[in-house]
Amino acid sequence: MSSLPSLSRPAWLSPRVARTEVLAGLVVALALIPEAISFSILAGVDPRVGLFASFTMAVVIAFTGGRPAMISAATGAVALVVAPLVREHGLDYLLVAVILGGVFQILLAMCGFARLMRFIPHSVMVGFVNALAILIFTAQLPQLVDVPWLVYPMVAAGLAIIFLLPRVTRSVPAPLIAIVVLTLVVVATGLDLPDVGGEGQLPDSLPFLVLPDVPFTVETLRIVTPYALGVAFVGLMESLMTAKLVDDLTDTHSNKTRESWGQGVANIVTGFFGGMGGCAMIGQTMINVKSGARTRLSTFLAGVFLLILVVVLGDVVSIIPMAALVAVMIFVSIATFDWHSLRTLSTMPKSETTVMLSTVAVTLATQNLAIGVGIGVLVACVLFAQRIAHLVEVSRVEEPDGTVRYTVDGALFFASSNDLYTQFEYAHDPHEVVIDLSNAHVWDASTVAALDAITHKYQTRGKSVEIIGLNEHSSDRYERHTGQLSGGH
Repeated sequence: MSSLPSLSRPAWLSPRVARTEVLAGLVVALALIPEAISFSILAGVDPRVGLFASFTMAVVIAFTGGRPAMISAATGAVALVVAPLVREHGLDYLLVAVILGGVFQILLAMCGFARLMRFIPHSVMVGFVNALAILIFTAQLPQLVDVPWLVYPMVAAGLAIIFLLPRVTRSVPAPLIAIVVLTLVVVATGLDLPDVGGEGQLPDSLPFLVLPDVPFTVETLRIVTPYALGVAFVGLMESLMTAKLVDDLTDTHSNKTRESWGQGVANIVTGFFGGMGGCAMIGQTMINVKSGARTRLSTFLAGVFLLILVVVLGDVVSIIPMAALVAVMIFVSIATFDWHSLRTLSTMPKSETTVMLSTVAVTLATQNLAIGVGIGVLVACVLFAQRIAHLVEVSRVEEPDGTVRYTVDGALFFASSNDLYTQFEYAHDPHEVVIDLSNAHVWDASTVAALDAITHKYQTRGKSVEIIGLNEHSSDRYERHTGQLSGGH
């Protein structure tokens, strides 16, 4: 009698894993509160709009997302996108933009947007990580300027706990211990230091379903569509980049397409519950991962704990000193930065360094990770095309029968083929010329146009040209486009 196959239970059902996930989710929830309030202010909305968005995004993405342990919530990037819309048209238009942005994200996922991640070079990823670390650190500076001097030793003490405690025990996340210890010190001593309560009023009720009060007209669609597209593209860019980073940190793979449409579903739900929208949060994700979380449970609990903390335990949360949360975020920025990239600056190729630095510079200048990544990819493409263009070689050999054979080696595309026609001796060559492309590959119509230009120059001198050696792909492209493009130079 054959035995029934054993059913594997989820990893988070293990007591040890569950404890780690629960504690990591609690730390993330505490770190989310001031961030969500700050991003709400940045977007020009009430703090509860950002807090509710962080709750719904985290809870929904725990089920729909493709990257376990990644945290999604209200973010600064999305806040920057929607701030002008809120300023000019109000909260209800923001909710419509968030819902429509979620729809766009689902459509982009269906169109394979996630596959574009393969075109992001490693140097852009390094620039993304380093810029992110700098942004996380600089975001803490307002909490360190014009504050009581006791804030500085409190932050230092928090950092000491976070960095030294893991040498003693890893059973409890060090950031959580730092928050608890510093809070107890402030309460016990009665120190008058900036706290979470000073960042904004915490909500005292649960989020509820709302229908945006806007006219359902073409004009409304015209107003919100540009912002919805911004929410969709910025959100997906940051989420997929963060997912790739977590993949590298944990040596695991994630479903980027599922993450893409999952973000869309989360934004739609968030919009209907009065939230400002969001995407993956690299800082909170790093806290979660560095705390040992690896499953969806921590993401789900981060949202649940956030709601409990702000609605039920708002009075307790409000007394947490901002110095404790600043210490946690400084730790995250230090842990996020790729310090190895600094040590290898002198040995890396100049093109790689240029791409990395341009990604960092643009991101810091625009305060927008999506724009920084986009410019970084563009710079990488230009430098790659420039480098490949110089790898094409043309050699000339006079055959015994009186013909001349040109042999072309390398990849032929717009950057390498534009000057191809200058490498032939039109006036001095005999009446019969052979161009051998056995060691070359025709990649685009620009190359076909260049070959047509070469043929045309010989024909105007009464000479014939035979192109041989085209592989199947190159031959198909050449046959389809030759004679149809402007070949004159």
